[in-house]
Amino acid sequence: MGSQENGSLASFVKIPTIKFTKLFINGEFVDSISGKTFETRDPRSGEVTARVAEGDKEDVDLAVKAARHAFDNGKWPRLSGSARGRIMMKFADLIEEHIEELAALDTIDAGKLFSIGKMIEIPNAANLLRYYAGAADKIHGQVLKMSRELQGYTLNEPIGVVGHIIPWNFPSTMFVTKIAPALAAGCTMIVKPAEQTPLSALYYAHLAKQAGIPDGVINVITGYGPTAGAAIASHMDIDKVSFTGSTDVGRKVMQEAALSNLKQVSLELGGKSPLLIFDDADVNAAADLALLGILSNKGEVCVASSRVYVQEGIYDEFVKKLKVKAIDWVVGDPFDPKSRLGPQVDEQQFNKIFSYIESGKKEGATLLTGGNPSGTKGYYLQPTIFTDVKEHMLIAQDEIFGPVMSLMKFKTIEEGIKRANNTRYGLAAGIVTKNLDVANTVSRSIRAGIIWINCYFAFDADCPYGGYKSSGFGRDLGLDALHKYLQVKSVVTPIYNSPWL
Repeated sequence: MGSQENGSLASFVKIPTIKFTKLFINGEFVDSISGKTFETRDPRSGEVTARVAEGDKEDVDLAVKAARHAFDNGKWPRLSGSARGRIMMKFADLIEEHIEELAALDTIDAGKLFSIGKMIEIPNAANLLRYYAGAADKIHGQVLKMSRELQGYTLNEPIGVVGHIIPWNFPSTMFVTKIAPALAAGCTMIVKPAEQTPLSALYYAHLAKQAGIPDGVINVITGYGPTAGAAIASHMDIDKVSFTGSTDVGRKVMQEAALSNLKQVSLELGGKSPLLIFDDADVNAAADLALLGILSNKGEVCVASSRVYVQEGIYDEFVKKLKVKAIDWVVGDPFDPKSRLGPQVDEQQFNKIFSYIESGKKEGATLLTGGNPSGTKGYYLQPTIFTDVKEHMLIAQDEIFGPVMSLMKFKTIEEGIKRANNTRYGLAAGIVTKNLDVANTVSRSIRAGIIWINCYFAFDADCPYGGYKSSGFGRDLGLDALHKYLQVKSVVTPIYNSPWL
């Protein structure tokens, strides 16, 4: 397995000064009402990076009041779509001007690879803002062909004040994925980043103000889920909540929303995504894809291909290739360009993943590679692959959210489909085959929100994704995401000389 080379924690790149640690409410950085703060820790070492304001219900109330005023009386919902789009374009430009700093913040908060943040994630976030900026002036209703002597048309109007609760695994990507379509629609919002990764969200709030987004339109409340997050989900003056995170917390968000003002909810939740590799696949390429699907972002990905099913004709060869190729996934400091896996986000997640590894051993799975911590400092784990996995085992059923693959064998297409669907989740799936009939049959048979054929993690701004079953409902990305922040209003008038007059 790849070795960890911690060295000096600041030896590969200059660590940025932490500039923003307070709540962002109504265009200003402010202390929490309670004055409380919490620690954010660098997962490379476990050491404290900064102390960040701990918002709770009273702070959420202030943020909602600001967002409500900005929506009911402010100019953002009343600007033309093109005017909103121009400001969003400027926001995107500012993000690109600060790519390195934003990427570094996500590295010291979440253990993410700095190179990936700099080259892919932050640029993609800027481009996603541009995508929705371009859609802001294309929000139209329809003229209705009524069956009676009536004239009718529809208006698409912003839904109002939105609460965004975002996860820690992709702090920048998820921040922009949530706010961009809501901004384009004309909504105002409160964003609660995960307590593990608050730093880049506060920096984005600063850039939003610089870009000219009016005060109160974007508010950022850092804090904990059971306090700040619950206050958002239950708030009577929030019109919609968009949540990405675990299925268990998603249920709580939905319950709070239903018990308050019956606000709309969209949920992107957990996954246990299957990757089916058929006998006709290129074994070398399939092994690379399987490792990419589970080890990218150290397995902390909701759509990670954590269950890999290989057809029996190539299974033995596949296992040999996989074991050899896993060595190339070097574990180390995420600022080091040689590293392919950084540390898990925090000690709690590290311990959770390790407990599943121990469970896999106890339940009788065979450890092909990994299974141990890496290094003596920080929350590093070796890439871990289990063979001889049975469907009932916890490692095959639960979302581990770490670099742990369950490898299984199947005989027929029908068996592969049945076993792929043998999960309470339905977020994503992958298929590797050269046979178009197999690809079409399997992709139409698996109950999941996105299916990748001969690829994985093939996201695009124009391609919606979201879950079936316990993976939630509602879609992020694409125009589907824009429309979930819009209300449809019908307007009907009688035609002249109609019997209604």
